[in-house]
Amino acid sequence: MGWKENCLAALDAAKLFENSGHRTRFKELMDCYSNYPFFTKGLCKCMYLSAWDDEHFAVMLETLMDMSLGREQDTKDMQVKGDALAEERNDGEYYVYLLSGAFLEDKPYILPEDADIPQEIRYIIDRAIRASAVIDEVF
Repeated sequence: MGWKENCLAALDAAKLFENSGHRTRFKELMDCYSNYPFFTKGLCKCMYLSAWDDEHFAVMLETLMDMSLGREQDTKDMQVKGDALAEERNDGEYYVYLLSGAFLEDKPYILPEDADIPQEIRYIIDRAIRASAVIDEVF
């Protein structure tokens, strides 16, 4: 089994996909972009996070298409875009973009205890951090 398959199997075993749509979106991103030179462990983690719903999946897909076409050179460009999106937000999404940046920088992320975040976004962040640890083990 290759790395992609091992990653999917490990996330499946840990029951970290919310539903079949989440798993399918993640698998599509992995199938299309995991062989590009810009693919990293951090990008894989962002793919998991962005596959959570159609809206974030579309943003990730657009960014990855730009990278594959050479419009954006590497994940640093993606991080700059994510930082700009974070600054535009004043809700729980702000923390999701900060988490993505930490993934791309391969840095640990700890959600501030006093962060005012809706429970559903806190749940997504917690699950993404758990998935991150699984991806670290596989990578």
